[in-house]
Amino acid sequence: MVPLLTAEQIRQADAYTIAHEPISSIDLMERAAKAFVNKFVDLYPEPASVLVCCGTGNNGGDGLAIARLLYERGYTDIAVWIVAYSQNKTKDFEVNYQRLLAYPIRSQELQPTDPIPTIAADIVIDALIGSGLNKPLRAPWDSLVKSINQETKIVISVDIPTGMPADGKMNGFEDAIIARDVITFQVPKLSFLFPESGKFLRKFHVVDIGLHQHFTASQDTEFCAITEDDIRSRLKVREAFSHKGTYGHACIVAGSENTMGAALLCAEACLFTGAGLTTVCIPFSGLSALNARLPEVMALERSKLSEVSTGKYKALAIGPGLGTGEEIKGYLSEMLADDLSAAVFDADALNVFAENKNLLALLKEGTILTPHMKEFDRLFGDSDQWWDRVVKARTEAKKRKLIIILKNRYTFIALPDGKIWVNFTGNPAMASGGMGDVLTGVLVGLLAQGYRSEEAAILGVFIHGKAGDLLVKEGMGVIPASLLIKKIPNVIEDFSTIL
Repeated sequence: MVPLLTAEQIRQADAYTIAHEPISSIDLMERAAKAFVNKFVDLYPEPASVLVCCGTGNNGGDGLAIARLLYERGYTDIAVWIVAYSQNKTKDFEVNYQRLLAYPIRSQELQPTDPIPTIAADIVIDALIGSGLNKPLRAPWDSLVKSINQETKIVISVDIPTGMPADGKMNGFEDAIIARDVITFQVPKLSFLFPESGKFLRKFHVVDIGLHQHFTASQDTEFCAITEDDIRSRLKVREAFSHKGTYGHACIVAGSENTMGAALLCAEACLFTGAGLTTVCIPFSGLSALNARLPEVMALERSKLSEVSTGKYKALAIGPGLGTGEEIKGYLSEMLADDLSAAVFDADALNVFAENKNLLALLKEGTILTPHMKEFDRLFGDSDQWWDRVVKARTEAKKRKLIIILKNRYTFIALPDGKIWVNFTGNPAMASGGMGDVLTGVLVGLLAQGYRSEEAAILGVFIHGKAGDLLVKEGMGVIPASLLIKKIPNVIEDFSTIL
């Protein structure tokens, strides 16, 4: 895992690196500027006219170094704005300003009372204010930001769009640079992971600036990113003399007369994730569809639901397409009163819990819940922003000893120990019906194979997203859930192979 640090922790990492590498602050700034320029050239390889907008702090110092380094890389049509809305100039800004004077790069200083010039350049690099911002922009900064946005130029921000907070609540932060790309240093800013950031940036790119690895790894942070190494170290290799009994028996309680598709997708995903045996508990009306599509999957008629909690099954998934009527509520109440196997609850099961909060208290430790935003709010109360929602997920997971998978573009996995693992696989092409049913099938397939709930959650969310990423690489712009299922074995093979 990689710790995802707050802006304050990143500043501490800067200071620690300067003191213990050792390296001077100006040389660390130069290293960051070089990393930015390398990524910038990858993104925009054809030299174009560039305007670098610099504040007078260290973010502006980065911008001055970037302008100089871009000139050296062949981007000779460069202009610099030095936005002197503050009289304070950092030492490293001053050093980079003196270095810039040795280059034939046009620069002009903007005072608070100066009119904002028209931008002629093709690309604007935003190096106005860095990650230290903790309150909304005020005049004249807000007017400058609005003016730059109105120019509709290609904007690339240095580390973070000006006006956007790096972490914490985002309400009130309405005026911020709208960036096509953000090239950010060392780790993503936490605010990039929340949907509210979508109006300020299209895509972010993380570049390594060599901050002290031991220090960053030792930081006490609630958030961490799932890495490929986390997946390789957890996935088990299928042994030569194993058999279907080795990989467990999963039971999926899902589907109703009009929503059998959810049950079929969930069962197929479980099958392709590698459960040794899969049974789906469905209404009698769904038997023909199940037998026609998934002959490998066994059926348990809904009238025999009491058999689900007898201990016959190693893992359970309950909810996709199940319905929320009184009969379903009665089923869930009876099941939760028994000592259930490892279980994942999704979709309609969550909606029943939301209407009958007392059922949440019956969930055993290690149970997995997989809500999307609206389901989560119905379960645990409304939140008007994602920061509060994720903090609430952490609180509830810790209090109730549950695993809460809060689905999002970057999905948050809240664990009972208070940690929040963030998944970075997946893409917008997966925004189609049935994807949640597939995820639930992946999770129960992993639980059936003996993975602990925490492991199943981390592995399942990663595998699900990675399968979608493979399809995007193959040219898929929109991915049906049934097609994604077919890629799951490829991901598992890729990450369980011993290198």
